Amino acid sequence: MSRCPPGRTSRVRSGKPNLCCSRHEALMPAQPEGTGLADLQRRFGLALLQGPLVIPHGIRRDTQPTRGRRFGVYRNNVKASLAAALAARFPVVARLVDEDFFTAMALVFIERHPPRSPVLAEYGAAFAEFLEGFEPAADLPYLPDIARLEWARHVAFHSADASPVDIGRLAALPPEGLGSVKLGLHPAMAIIASSWPIVSIWSTNTYDLTSQAPAADWTGETALVTRPHLEVLLHRLPPGTDRLVTALASGVALGQAAEAASRACQDFDLAIALSTLFAAGAVATLSEGSSR
Repeated sequence: MSRCPPGRTSRVRSGKPNLCCSRHEALMPAQPEGTGLADLQRRFGLALLQGPLVIPHGIRRDTQPTRGRRFGVYRNNVKASLAAALAARFPVVARLVDEDFFTAMALVFIERHPPRSPVLAEYGAAFAEFLEGFEPAADLPYLPDIARLEWARHVAFHSADASPVDIGRLAALPPEGLGSVKLGLHPAMAIIASSWPIVSIWSTNTYDLTSQAPAADWTGETALVTRPHLEVLLHRLPPGTDRLVTALASGVALGQAAEAASRACQDFDLAIALSTLFAAGAVATLSEGSSR
C-alpha cells in the first residue's frame, strides 16, 4: 500500500487506494462514537463564548500554530458583534457608564450569559439582572432599572400590533355601568416601577445629550411603555396607576381594579389614571360587563 508524502495525511476509501490530503484542507473528521453534529455545535459555541481559547476537537485536522489565531479572530468578531448588539439595545446604559466600560461589561455578560436562541433580537433579557450583581457598576444603583426600561422598549417594538381603544368609548357608557367594564391591555404595554427616577434619567440621556442627571428630584418613578402604532412611547405614570394596571391585567372589572389601586395608594386618582392609559394607547379592548 502506498504511503503519502511527508507532511500529508491519508484517507481510506472502501475498495479504493489511499488518497493524500493536504494538511491545509479544511475537512471534518469522523466523529467519535456517541457524538454528532449537535454535540460539535454545542462545543463550538462554548469555545466561542466561554472559557479559555480551546479549539473543539473535530473542527479541523491541521495543527498549524495559526489555527489558534484564526479561531481567536473569529471568536473576537462574534463577541464584538454581540457587544455591539447590546450597546444598541441599551443605549442609555451605555451612555451612563461610557463606551469602554460598557464594552468590558458586555463581554463579561456574554461569557456568563451566552445566547440561547439563534434570534439576536431575543438576546439581552438577563442584562438587568446581571447588572444587579455586577460589582464595578455598584455606584450606579439605578442602572438595572434603566436596563429594564430599555429592554421593555425593545420588547414593545417587536410585540404584536393592536389598535388602541379611544377613551370616547368609555365616556359614552352610562356611569352606573363603568364599574363592570373590563379593559384589555395592549400586547406591547409594559410597566416598570422603580425607586429611582428612571423616566427622567432615560429622557435626559436620550434627548438632552449635554447632561446625564435628570432635572427632576431623585424620587421613584413608574414607567409606562407602549407602542399603540409604529413608535414606542414612554410615559411617567401617576401614583397608583401601576396597581390599577396590575389588577386589570388579572382580568377583574374596572370597579374592582380601582378599589385595589385606592387601597394601595392614597393619592390614586381614577380619572387621571384612565386618561393617562387611554392617551398612551395602553388599552386595546373594552367590554361591558353585567352589573351585579
